[in-house]
Amino acid sequence: MFVDNVKIKATSGKGGAGCASFHREKFIIKGGPDGGNGGKGGDVYILADKNSHTLSHFTGTKHIKAQNGKPGKSRNCYGKGGEDAYIIVPPGTQIFDEETGELLADMKEDGQKVKLLEGGKGGLGNVHFKSPTNQRPTYAQPGLPGVTKELRLELKLIADVGLVGFPNVGKSTLISSISNAEPEIANYEFTTITPKLGVVKVGDYDSFVMADIPGIIENASEGKGLGIEFLRHIERTQILLYMIDLANYRDPVTQFKTLQKEVKKYSEVLSKRKFAIALTKADSTIPEMVDDFFEKINITPTNSSKFGLKTDLSNYFGENPEFIIPISSVTHYNIEPLKWALFDIVKENRKNANSN
Repeated sequence: MFVDNVKIKATSGKGGAGCASFHREKFIIKGGPDGGNGGKGGDVYILADKNSHTLSHFTGTKHIKAQNGKPGKSRNCYGKGGEDAYIIVPPGTQIFDEETGELLADMKEDGQKVKLLEGGKGGLGNVHFKSPTNQRPTYAQPGLPGVTKELRLELKLIADVGLVGFPNVGKSTLISSISNAEPEIANYEFTTITPKLGVVKVGDYDSFVMADIPGIIENASEGKGLGIEFLRHIERTQILLYMIDLANYRDPVTQFKTLQKEVKKYSEVLSKRKFAIALTKADSTIPEMVDDFFEKINITPTNSSKFGLKTDLSNYFGENPEFIIPISSVTHYNIEPLKWALFDIVKENRKNANSN
């Protein structure tokens, strides 16, 4: 079961109470105060673990509590601190305060650990209140209470390239043919009902991560279909690959504009990311259809480079795509060039990120 949005309550531990006691021992008359401090309450941490892939393990979990601190004891014995509680999430999870909407933590990397809630401080024992004018303090501090928060956990998968397209355009077939992902593939719409990640190997030593989400349909932003619910999973991607079906009854430019409109309704920032266009099912279409499409947008071999484009296509696509390429995942037509073209953009983005 894939769960990408859950609500839970978390509470840090209460501090242990300080002890009010007096030293009693043979041959020692009127021993002074010797009450120890209470132990500190346990903290609540968020821990990102790459071995966790969904938030489904929180289903049915309503309240996560750290352990309370133990009370102090006589003979200056301090109480034991409460054990910390760990909320283990997949990398890519964001933690929000449900009441205020504040982003408390953004867990991007495996092994990242963030203290979310501080445990209550243990109370001081009566030994700390001894003074020349008060040599017999009979009181000690109670421990401070823990902190409770209502949390909302949202999983946003981390990928370099995100696939966007209508249902049944070949997204799952593509990601299964070029990566280690194994999505369900069938000849009907909405085969993909949960997001999938795949590692695409380029050469012997390089790779990038590709994300496949359920197909988007027109008016998805108004609740139709499945795709808009999962667009959060490509929010972190730097490149969008629009999958345009040449065998579809819709005109390729119309397909793109419809998809881009739905993405823009979801997020203005996401709609302005770098993008490329893959014309899918090139093996099942009449070859002239590909030529007709390129002719329609005024691209010829003389005014286009290998895959990057020199022609201004903003009139057709709003902005210029990084490249447009016809592919077939079944026959592997142009799949290798597609991998390298995407990796060139990924590599440039990584270089720019490291230089900032």
